[in-house]
Amino acid sequence: EVQLVESGGGLGQAGGSLRLSCAASGFTFDDYHIGWFRQAPGKEREGVSCISSSDATTYYAGSVKGRFTISSDNAKNTVFLQMNSLKPEDTAVYYCAPCYGLGYPVDEYDYWGQGTQVTVSS
Repeated sequence: EVQLVESGGGLGQAGGSLRLSCAASGFTFDDYHIGWFRQAPGKEREGVSCISSSDATTYYAGSVKGRFTISSDNAKNTVFLQMNSLKPEDTAVYYCAPCYGLGYPVDEYDYWGQGTQVTVSS
């Protein structure tokens, strides 16, 4: 059974930092790209960043490039998202999932974790 458990969200201030973690199980971690996605109130879920578990190639949405850093610990099947220079528009529920590309339709993903809330105050 695929399980994705996100943690590390909370309340941050504009200009501050938060670090999210995603613990994955139930699939061969090294065979997949793993990604972070977010859904703000009233908006569609969108891809934020993905990382190749095999060679650590990273991909970022334009809105977070230069501010967020994705990384992985393959020994622990865990992916991290370091979020710096936070903005109020980063407020959303953040999810992780095996990633097929930042532009891949999110409606076609099969597995999601419960998500972790990130709220950024101005």
